[in-house]
Amino acid sequence: MAVNEKSSELQRLKDLAHLGGGKERIEAQHARGKLTARERLNTLLDDGSYEELDSLVTHRTVEFGLDKQKYYGDAVVTGYGRIDGRPVYVFSQDFTVFGGSLSEAVSDKICKVMDLAMQNGAPLIGLHDGGGARIQEGVVSLKGYGDIFLRNTLASGVIPQISVIMGPCAGGAVYSPAITDFIFMTSGTSQMYITGPDVVRAVTKEEITHEDLGGAQVHSTKSGVAHFAIDGDEDCLAEVRRLLSFLPSNNMEDPPASRPVDDPARTCDDLTSIVPEDPAKPYDVRQVIHIIVDDGDFMEVHSAWAGSIVVGFARMGGRPVGVVANNPAVLAGVLDVDSSRKGARFVRFCDAFNIPIVTLADIPGYLPGSAQEYGGIITHGAKLIYAYAEATVPKITLIVRKAYGGAYVVMGSKHLRADINLAWPSAEIAVMGPDGAVNIVFRRDIEAAEDREAKRKELVDLYRQQFANPYVTASRGFIDDVIERRDTRLKIIRALEMLENKTDSNPPKKHGSIPL
Repeated sequence: MAVNEKSSELQRLKDLAHLGGGKERIEAQHARGKLTARERLNTLLDDGSYEELDSLVTHRTVEFGLDKQKYYGDAVVTGYGRIDGRPVYVFSQDFTVFGGSLSEAVSDKICKVMDLAMQNGAPLIGLHDGGGARIQEGVVSLKGYGDIFLRNTLASGVIPQISVIMGPCAGGAVYSPAITDFIFMTSGTSQMYITGPDVVRAVTKEEITHEDLGGAQVHSTKSGVAHFAIDGDEDCLAEVRRLLSFLPSNNMEDPPASRPVDDPARTCDDLTSIVPEDPAKPYDVRQVIHIIVDDGDFMEVHSAWAGSIVVGFARMGGRPVGVVANNPAVLAGVLDVDSSRKGARFVRFCDAFNIPIVTLADIPGYLPGSAQEYGGIITHGAKLIYAYAEATVPKITLIVRKAYGGAYVVMGSKHLRADINLAWPSAEIAVMGPDGAVNIVFRRDIEAAEDREAKRKELVDLYRQQFANPYVTASRGFIDDVIERRDTRLKIIRALEMLENKTDSNPPKKHGSIPL
């Protein structure tokens, strides 16, 4: 065969690969409001940076007539490229080929880019749009999932792993995303579930739709499985790019800093009007976060789930930070089962990837009640303690208004190895709030008084003056400084600068036994 003929044959095969399952199936994909596998990668990656691997791979199955149905590349598109100039490794399931199902060949392709990502210390991004294991391949396809799960686990805490659910993701296919660091879902077009509605109906008689069982809304508000739910493929992939801008390429690097445009010494006068002096009055802590971070840019994680705690990424003085904040606008900012899980996982991710943690504490305690106790609040609450205590990255905590009881200890206290602990003059730090403490400590004095309510108010004021303030804690060195509200941004940024070269370690061990 002549050189020109060989080139023509190569181009023909590449064209077949790019066609996936054919024009009709591509049109059907577009009709669902979804991009194709390659269109998604071209949208995600820097222009002209994508290099495809294994586009000529085909499946090896001959049973059930599959020997007559072969597509170049099979049901996944894999390769590498760049995001903001930094290398990443990618795979994108192709729903137009066998419904994006996982075959031995598909698994091999995915495992190859996972291995490359680990060997080269770069993030791995998986775009999921497939119906699970390819039934016709039997245990071979199940083995493929096991190979992927193993690599997800070994890569955890070494390179960032991001899963983007852009279509169906069922059965064994959901466990790989669950092991990764962040899950994005496209609203209205993606689902995640162990078993679909048909199986649910057959086993439990429950009637439920695909969307109600495992849609983006469900997993971003009820289960907490999804970290982000975003409308449309393009907007979702843009948010993936945004997330990566805060993250290092691997656990041996620092997160990417930039020269700040927002003045690090900018004062925050608006904090005086946003946060009420009365510790019982609610406010949305997101307003505080937007004021103190660079340019008000805060990428919230799990924004619609476990709302009594807010977590996400921002920059302060050009440095990426992870922000953890109690939110008095939801359940008074208490910790419950879900918010403890949410906070603990986020803190551990930041620690794994060298991202400093800034904590804004305004918390009355843990949510009481039998539902919480039966749900395991003791175990789940301990996860947050473990995460903060284990973390060796720079940790800066500001007590905004109140921090009572065990919740004071949990939220990045000095006792869990926080580096710099600050408080506003209005902060109340005590075993419990003044009202509850007076009711216990001075119960007999109140009962003996002629005007019980006046006596109670007098004692509450006295308790607040003598105990529920930041100065008692500061006198012990548990608070490093009491600062004016307007200086909050400057003080935190200077602390971050001071801690830039911090080193710390944990005792040698295989791994700890976190209360899972």
